[in-house]
Amino acid sequence: MLTAIAIDDEHMALEVIKSHAAKVPFLELEAVFSDAIRGFDYHKTQPVDLIFLDINMPDISGIDLAGMLQAETMVVFTTAYSAYAVKGFELNALDYLLKPFSLSRFLQACQKARDWKELQPTETNGHAFIKTSEGQIKVNFSDLLFCEATGNYVTLYLEGENVITRMTFKELEKLLPSFFIRTHRSFLVNKNRIEKIEKHQVQIREHRIPISQSYSGLL
Repeated sequence: MLTAIAIDDEHMALEVIKSHAAKVPFLELEAVFSDAIRGFDYHKTQPVDLIFLDINMPDISGIDLAGMLQAETMVVFTTAYSAYAVKGFELNALDYLLKPFSLSRFLQACQKARDWKELQPTETNGHAFIKTSEGQIKVNFSDLLFCEATGNYVTLYLEGENVITRMTFKELEKLLPSFFIRTHRSFLVNKNRIEKIEKHQVQIREHRIPISQSYSGLL
């Protein structure tokens, strides 16, 4: 089951979301809020998987609110203004619904959220499926040494092979368990595989991975 809330200052927009949500069998819409701050406070104490979030609101914009949410919270922006689309996707929004949106378009966004949730690992299952140009491959966390970002691609350095996938580091961090940490804006490393820590780098096997000053305190 996918849990969600909706935040929108327009009563009619909330009614549309409630009506659509009632027809999606795998979605539980726990609450709706016309006040963005109240919605944010609710999510802090009762986290949900997904937030349907309006952008143009009086007290705080949906863009600003999305930036305050935890990384694992999925956001689907709902707005009447297409000009916000680029900014929304810069914040790694899962989807962007342009009002007025149909039930089929709403269902598509919900399905995308469910698919993403099902791909998320727990720290006990020890693996995730990573999408590549050749399909999805199973990556065992214990075999993953470190990850390097280059543009819109990430290279996963594994025991015996490298895998390239198209995703952002923020998306990758949602997939990985807590023993993967940043040492640099372009590198995520498996703490359990570090063999040596020096002032400006860590060593994993034959690889030397840089440590930037902003991430040095995590080691």
